[in-house]
Amino acid sequence: MMLSVFDIFKIGIGPSSSHTVGPMRAALLFAQALQASGLLQRTARVDVQLFGSLGATGRGHATDQGVLLGLLGEAPDTVDPARAATLLAAVRRDRQLPLLGTHAIAFDPRQDIAFLGERSLPEHPNAMRLAAFDAAGALLRESHYFSVGGGFVVEGGALAPGAGPHEAEVPYAFRTGDELMALAKAHGCSIARLVMANECTWRPEAEVRERLLRIWGVMQDCTRRGLGQDNAEAGQPLPGPLHLRRRAPALYQRLSQDVAGHDPLAAIDWVNAFAMAVNEENAAGGRVVTAPTNGAAGIVPAVLHYYMRFVPGANEDGVIEFLLTAAAIGMLYKTNASISGAEVGCQGEVGVACSMAAGALAAAQGATPAQVENAAEIGMEHNLGLTCDPVGGLVQIPCVERNAMGAVKAINAARMALRGDGTHSVSLDAVIRTMKQTGADMKSTYKETSLGGLAVNVVEC
Repeated sequence: MMLSVFDIFKIGIGPSSSHTVGPMRAALLFAQALQASGLLQRTARVDVQLFGSLGATGRGHATDQGVLLGLLGEAPDTVDPARAATLLAAVRRDRQLPLLGTHAIAFDPRQDIAFLGERSLPEHPNAMRLAAFDAAGALLRESHYFSVGGGFVVEGGALAPGAGPHEAEVPYAFRTGDELMALAKAHGCSIARLVMANECTWRPEAEVRERLLRIWGVMQDCTRRGLGQDNAEAGQPLPGPLHLRRRAPALYQRLSQDVAGHDPLAAIDWVNAFAMAVNEENAAGGRVVTAPTNGAAGIVPAVLHYYMRFVPGANEDGVIEFLLTAAAIGMLYKTNASISGAEVGCQGEVGVACSMAAGALAAAQGATPAQVENAAEIGMEHNLGLTCDPVGGLVQIPCVERNAMGAVKAINAARMALRGDGTHSVSLDAVIRTMKQTGADMKSTYKETSLGGLAVNVVEC
């Protein structure tokens, strides 16, 4: 059983894949289960409990909003961010919630959603319980969900529909980096070609290409909005008590006016602008692509923009090669470690995205599989131990700048690998194991709880 490229790259909304997208999917699954079992019309009340990291940083990560949207019948990949605000305002104003948009129940978010950050469930730090009751107060249905990173949701120990491995047997199954390298060597082809062959188990190649280019299109749209193009909201501070101003639009304006081009490091400024644009748009609740998470959503798009803007000969085929390769690397982390900041810290988000982008950029520039592995390993090796300590529980500080740093680091990792012959001392599998072990050793205060690090040393304004 293999993950798909489209499990790694999902279209959703900000600010968090684990804290917004995952809970939205879980709540939608719960409401759909009520409907499928004939319990929807009998439901008079729904109770929501958010545990661990979801409870600790859920307000800043808009977890409550994600839950409400899911119960309303909205899905992360199709919800209109602008319409979402109207739907949420109506629930708060009327204290009524139409389940799946059809069956209205009394619902007061202040009373019916409990943030229990001091309590954790043993299965995963991102846990939630949803319960439905009839008019007499009798329990109709109770479900536990675990948002395990990147929008993936696990229900009661089983992978929820649409979130996990695909049953059909693929021609090039792999679980480890060593297996992936062996397949590439045995068949004399690129990593991207192997992944494409696997994807064609489930859909025609033309459809795979079309969907990958749609992913790239959403990334481009997000970047444009984040840069302030056709987006009046780009002049407003980001949501939340920090009142953080967006920096990407002003940086974009300055770069666009610098037509002389005398700065030899201007490409870094462009990469910074691209990455911050995406993550500022994510922080504002805009539409993004989880890559592999929302907190790290700016790295892959920024490096892809770098490829298209600064690499001679860049083209659409290179974009496909990039995304397929990045997804393969992301699958290795998801399968063998974690992409959840609440489980392993930010090394599982920004670190993984950096690793994915580094290997992908090398591949798009003609790297051998060994060079791709080298680039991906470098990308993670120098993010080991990266903590997740968002100030105010918001995906803003240090997340926005951290994506810019991760993107630049990915480009440098790719360049280092391309200047070598693929020989390297540390394997990708070894660095993935190390990342998982480091995450296990990391205190919970540094894993998306906002109880340590910058979150307690920076005063909220």
